[in-house]
Amino acid sequence: MSPAYDPAVALEFFKSTGKPESVAQGATIFAEAEKGGLLRRDKAYLLLDGEVSLLAGRKVIGAVQKGEIFGEMAAISDSPRSATAAAKTACRVISLDDRQFRSALRKKPAFALMLMGMMIARLRETIARLTEANALQGDAVLKESRVFDPKLLVELVRGISDDPPIYYDRGKPVIEEGQTGIRMYVVLEGRVAVSIGGGVVERLGPGGVFGELALVGPSPRLASVAAETDCSLLPVNRNAFLALVKTSPEFAIAILAALAGRLRSLTARLR
Repeated sequence: MSPAYDPAVALEFFKSTGKPESVAQGATIFAEAEKGGLLRRDKAYLLLDGEVSLLAGRKVIGAVQKGEIFGEMAAISDSPRSATAAAKTACRVISLDDRQFRSALRKKPAFALMLMGMMIARLRETIARLTEANALQGDAVLKESRVFDPKLLVELVRGISDDPPIYYDRGKPVIEEGQTGIRMYVVLEGRVAVSIGGGVVERLGPGGVFGELALVGPSPRLASVAAETDCSLLPVNRNAFLALVKTSPEFAIAILAALAGRLRSLTARLR
């Protein structure tokens, strides 16, 4: 199973680089569609005390309770806020901007694995809802996703994993939905198509990654992947993956950003 949410792990992570602060009842912590910049950086939050409401428009869509994190998607991906967070009661929080978040990952890499597990659980729930609504049929018009600079990743992997690149001819399957996964793959050259239930949901060019979900926790593949062109793929086994998460916050952030992007893309199909 993927790592379950542990409030103690979250607290240690946020305390490693952040400090508690108070939020008055009724205050807006962040706003829907808001995007940080040089003068106001996006932050992730841990709720120490109180209760926070999450709203889309003026409709309450959820609540954050003591010990839970919120707003983390904006700290790991370049995207606007998907909801407004407002203090329902007087609150105490710890906030981390993107730089503090990266620094905390270096000190507490276990949090990255836990967060990946949480996002994978959300992906599975979203895919189940899409399947029930028959909303995964037909190819979407998608641009290629890129997560890493392939050359930089090869340097990171060198010495951690000795697996050589694997070559696939156009049209050849790489992984199949429902299989047990033991590796993730990085596209070095060419392009692959990711499909769920027969519909293409993502296309990956050089620097794109797939198959990482199976390395966070033993579970069947969520998607099938096939080569759309002749491809060169770099396999990364679980031991190398865990070593990279522990030693490279940049690697962990890139994987988290890839998961966040997939979750946003699939969630958009529900609307």
